Amino acid sequence: MSPEAVSAAVAVRGRKEGRTEARARAARQYRLLVLGARVLLLAVVLGAWEVLARTEVIDPFNFSMPSRIWDQIVQWTMHGTAQGSLGEQIWYTLQEALLGWVIGVTGGVVLGIVLGRVRFLADVLGPYIKVLNALPRIVLAPIFVIWFGLGPGSKIASAVVLVFFPVFFNAFQGAREVDRNLVANARILGASHRQVTLQVVVPSATSWIFTSLHVSFGFALIGAIVGEYLGASKGIGLLVSASQGSFNTAGVYAAMAILAVVALLAEGLLTFAEKRLFRWKPGAPGDAR
Repeated sequence: MSPEAVSAAVAVRGRKEGRTEARARAARQYRLLVLGARVLLLAVVLGAWEVLARTEVIDPFNFSMPSRIWDQIVQWTMHGTAQGSLGEQIWYTLQEALLGWVIGVTGGVVLGIVLGRVRFLADVLGPYIKVLNALPRIVLAPIFVIWFGLGPGSKIASAVVLVFFPVFFNAFQGAREVDRNLVANARILGASHRQVTLQVVVPSATSWIFTSLHVSFGFALIGAIVGEYLGASKGIGLLVSASQGSFNTAGVYAAMAILAVVALLAEGLLTFAEKRLFRWKPGAPGDAR
């Protein structure tokens, strides 16, 4: 290869590397811009809330204020709650939500894939599942308390029924939307029904399933909290109930803030796992993978 050709190839590669670095830099700048806008929006909302409450434009008794909420969180962190340490209450609720989430996700994925693959079962069970999905599932929490008592069982059951249906419908749709050409090619190569399901259908439906996981953990937390609110010996829901009973508005908001942090951390972990699992997927415009 002539020196001129080598120089041209080096120049082309340099331009490509420069464009790649420019795109990565632009993506980093955009992420920082988004993060800054989020922080600014939160600061504005909290600042306005504090000012309006201190000037009594809104009732500080009913709406509390960010400074009092922060003081309540610090007090719980440093001195604990009437039911024990704050960490113990968070862990108790988190255990219930996690168990309910795992059971609901497992049941939803398995049943969704099975019904997505077996039309007869889908036709038979479909109307019943739709009826159950139409029920206001949050009102089942008192029934679960009667069935399972005030222990963790009633809270786990509440979390399961809230998690199951969104995961089920996504898994079912994912199994139905699998590329028929892939299934046909697998069958031509001699794959059994089980192999097609495990090696073609399940991987194809995984992106659908992960979409539901982002919202389902929040539902699991809601189920656990509602169950604890109705009756429990520990947990964040009990803190909400106790704060409400003593007209401690700051305590109610503090418990909600703690739950929001837990939900955001769970969302971050799911997003990280999804990015690691789906490295092959093309990112959205502006994303640097």
